[in-house]
Amino acid sequence: MKKMRVGVVGAGYLGKFHAEKYSQMDDVELVGVADIDEQQATKVAKNVNAKAYKNYHDLIGKVEAVSIVVPTHAHFSISKDFLENDIDVLIEKPVTTTLEQADELIRISETRGLIIQVGHLERFNPAVLALKKIVGNPRFIESHRLSTFKERGTDVSVVLDLMIHDIDIISSLVKSEIKNIHAAGTAIITDQVDIANTRMEFENGCVANVTASRISTKNERKTRLFQRDAYISVDFANHEISIISKNSEEQNSIIPGMEIKNLCFTKGDALRDELAAFVKAVKMREEPDVTGQVGRNALKVALSIMEQIEYSKKHLIDR
Repeated sequence: MKKMRVGVVGAGYLGKFHAEKYSQMDDVELVGVADIDEQQATKVAKNVNAKAYKNYHDLIGKVEAVSIVVPTHAHFSISKDFLENDIDVLIEKPVTTTLEQADELIRISETRGLIIQVGHLERFNPAVLALKKIVGNPRFIESHRLSTFKERGTDVSVVLDLMIHDIDIISSLVKSEIKNIHAAGTAIITDQVDIANTRMEFENGCVANVTASRISTKNERKTRLFQRDAYISVDFANHEISIISKNSEEQNSIIPGMEIKNLCFTKGDALRDELAAFVKAVKMREEPDVTGQVGRNALKVALSIMEQIEYSKKHLIDR
């Protein structure tokens, strides 16, 4: 079996995991790991029996596909270089810093028949996958994504770092255009917004209230959804879903006439599954679930939320 030749650009916290997962795949040859920090690239490459490169350009001509796991501001230029050399890319979220950049990458990929997959990792969480079969027509959604402080990811706001996961998940479940966005947020310990809340009103009447913080005293990733006949609570971290739904025959429940189901899912390896999906898409030349357009859509909402936050801050200062 011919192995697919893959590279990883970025040998930081997440990049090293990309390299490890690729190195464990039977149908993949991890050609090399590139990072401007040559010492870090060498360290990661050595652990996975791959070659280290200081300049990512050295991977061009040697790989068929590549993971781009670098700070967000560099996503566009690096991804463009690989696409223009007919190499498929997996780009960590957020896909780029601007919509114009995302549009350019999508245009290049479509013109050349190439694949862009965006690293919205939560899409591969077993609980998220199960939600698609459970959620019908949600009317109200409340989501909290809280994290203790970590240095990584602080080159962008908490909206682009954490909240964008929930933006993507909620958009995929509601399946309606957003009509209004109301948002507030502030910087606490970095130069970027560290805590934010947004209310998204969709054209179909659904409302989503989303909070994200990276200065919490605990880690929490939970969402509650309300639809006509059911209340659904999801704990993404523990891979659990609770469903309270109508059942006229149920009399022994805490809530008469309501049935309570608790679903627990075996903890999987979301990153492995994400990279395996990318490898499959490249080999089969098929569209991945999380396309460049999906990443662009999530980015559009995230940037609109940031615009609202900046407007609110300016308005407050003016007052």
